[in-house]
Amino acid sequence: MKVDFLQTLHALPQPPDTNYPHGTPFVGALAHGHMRVELFAPAAARLGRDIQQPHAQDELYVVQRGSSGFWLDGERCQVQAGDVLFVPARTPHHFEDFSDDFVTWVVFYGPNGGETQ
Repeated sequence: MKVDFLQTLHALPQPPDTNYPHGTPFVGALAHGHMRVELFAPAAARLGRDIQQPHAQDELYVVQRGSSGFWLDGERCQVQAGDVLFVPARTPHHFEDFSDDFVTWVVFYGPNGGETQ
């Protein structure tokens, strides 16, 4: 399976919903079994902030473009294109102070509750 980055990026934002009245800032790209891949561009929502909540599965973020602060369970670091981040299932996290061009792949994988080993 292959996903074209630019084609997927052009699908953003997705239609508005209750949480994202200006458009949803993520789009599904691939799925297989328990694994899902999305492209996430928080600036596309035009909220000025990332409002995501903890997820049931473990996550990998692969930063494609731009830069951002990243908050993970009380600790903050700076991230940029080329960085890879791991977020354990159900752990509070969000991006903040992201550049307008900030875009990251998100890979959700494994069982709900996360890997145990």
